[in-house]
Amino acid sequence: MFDIPGQPILDKTSLVGGCVRLPLELDVERLRGEVAGLPADLWGTRGGRVGVHSAAEALFLRGFAPAEGDLPVEDRPALDRLPYIRSILGTIVPAPPLRALLAKLPAGAEINPHVDMAPYFSKSLRIHIPIETNEAVWMFSSGLGYRMRPGEIWALNNSAEHAVWNRHPSLPRTHLIADFLPTPELADLLAEGERDLGLPISEVEAVARVH
Repeated sequence: MFDIPGQPILDKTSLVGGCVRLPLELDVERLRGEVAGLPADLWGTRGGRVGVHSAAEALFLRGFAPAEGDLPVEDRPALDRLPYIRSILGTIVPAPPLRALLAKLPAGAEINPHVDMAPYFSKSLRIHIPIETNEAVWMFSSGLGYRMRPGEIWALNNSAEHAVWNRHPSLPRTHLIADFLPTPELADLLAEGERDLGLPISEVEAVARVH
């Protein structure tokens, strides 16, 4: 099983709940421009991810998919093309980065409900940064649905059951997804973040039928 030796197991229910929007802002146009400038041949695979995650294309920027084995968590070549994302991982989020990837979920696709089980996930904090999204995309965690918009930074409790919908008929959803070691500074941001932005699934389903 993947692990981070010497790191404690985190109480993500207290730290994150379901999802927390952090009090940080990004230059969304710069972020979109960097990702849009990536060569098309870097995309088109699952990046080694399997199971429920195989619905999305993936491009790893740090580390490798767990299914590829216990490989080093270090920068991958694609990150050299993304200086702003490098700064997000290295300085804007105040914590040491672990694995990081770009994930593109096609129109009409879903990531089915699941829990990230390995010890690695119980000892790291998962951050989602929307790059391209739409009003028909919903993230679910701990029984609530959340809309994550470009320019925002969210913490997701991936030790709870979570899932993603992209119900749009033609637009994909692309997120930067990164894991970080916990730090007091990141814990402070979690404590200051907005936790009451989720809707019950019955309300999400009602809203989704309108879009």
